[in-house]
Amino acid sequence: MEKVRGLRWWIIGMIAAATVINYIDRTSLAIMWPDISKEMDITKEQYATIVSAFMIAYAIGQALSGKLFDWVGTRLGFVLSITVWSLSCALLSVARGVASFSFFRGMLGLSEAGNWPGGVKASAEWFPVSERALAAGIFNAGASLGAVISAPLIATLYLLVGWKATFIIVGLLGIIWVIPWWVLSRSEPSEHPWLTEEERQYILTGQKIGAPAQADTRVPSWGELLTYRKSWSLIVGRFFLDPVWWLFVNWLPIYLADQFKFDVRQIGFFAWVPYLGAAIGSIVGGWWSGYKIRQGWSVNKARKWAVAIGGIMMVPAFVLIAFADSPLVAVLLMAFLLAGYQVTMNNILTLPTDFFSGKSVGSLAGMGGMSAVFGVLVFSTWLIPYLSTVSYVPVFLMGAMLVPVGTAGLFLLSGVIERVKLHQK
Repeated sequence: MEKVRGLRWWIIGMIAAATVINYIDRTSLAIMWPDISKEMDITKEQYATIVSAFMIAYAIGQALSGKLFDWVGTRLGFVLSITVWSLSCALLSVARGVASFSFFRGMLGLSEAGNWPGGVKASAEWFPVSERALAAGIFNAGASLGAVISAPLIATLYLLVGWKATFIIVGLLGIIWVIPWWVLSRSEPSEHPWLTEEERQYILTGQKIGAPAQADTRVPSWGELLTYRKSWSLIVGRFFLDPVWWLFVNWLPIYLADQFKFDVRQIGFFAWVPYLGAAIGSIVGGWWSGYKIRQGWSVNKARKWAVAIGGIMMVPAFVLIAFADSPLVAVLLMAFLLAGYQVTMNNILTLPTDFFSGKSVGSLAGMGGMSAVFGVLVFSTWLIPYLSTVSYVPVFLMGAMLVPVGTAGLFLLSGVIERVKLHQK
């Protein structure tokens, strides 16, 4: 059997590609919304209703998909998730109003949610502890890259074929992705026939760093996971910090249209810039903490320093964006801000793998994702139409306040970032 050197990087690369597709599908509506809303005569408040349908379904999907990936594994879990979300995206082409847009976006949210618990679980299965933040950075950079690609891609497709055909075209991307993924991800590292023995031992040995001498193989229930303070550090941290990202995903095109009177073509030209910064921050943040661990830093110190550095980048950027008077200045500041966000978030995403092992990882990642969606609904969905009535200044100042609150909650509840010792049964 022919061996594939560096197979773990091919696996995470495939998940990064799925994340790119995830974000192309996800952001397509917002990018085309200024023109769709005029055609359909839909208000900003009604747009928030459609976003809410996506986010509520996304919250449910985060919890369910975590269990799904723990049950069926990462291989089949990704196939199910991406197939359903691709079909849901394509079906947006037949939407005719708020109700149908909300229904199909809800289906999209329910299925797209699986990408992150699945990515975190795959990082735990395929990477040693010292490389997990980098692995998370690579697949999470797909979100930024997808957002970079989607703005000009969607705008170009829209101008060529209209919004209905655009939804169908981007929906097909995920169906195509399934084929190479099914071939490549045939089993876990311990049994994969294409993995070199050297890489197999590197992965399996490196996964024992920071783990108890005698690993606890018991799988705690959702209820038991909630009895640990460390679980709550992830839940609270993501509740306050995830709205930072979604503020831009859901509202950046609308902000550019409201603040600077942009059309779809101009949005496509500008809206990708912030996500380029996010992609850089995603890779650098994941690499930096892993580099420090290899230098001798504890996992606790490396993760917390990365989270803090990202937070220090975000707060002043939010304040400056609030008073930016040109679109170029605004998007460049957003690029710096989202770079900081990804430095922080890529290290937060590794916490389930730092706290627990095996079949608990996907469940805790899903619970963290569900908490994140509730935060997004409050801070980045329901409040925005009202805060932005006069200007976007209060919107960005709210973002500046969320960062220290989320970071403080994570630090206070996590204690030392290390493997949890499960309660005795």
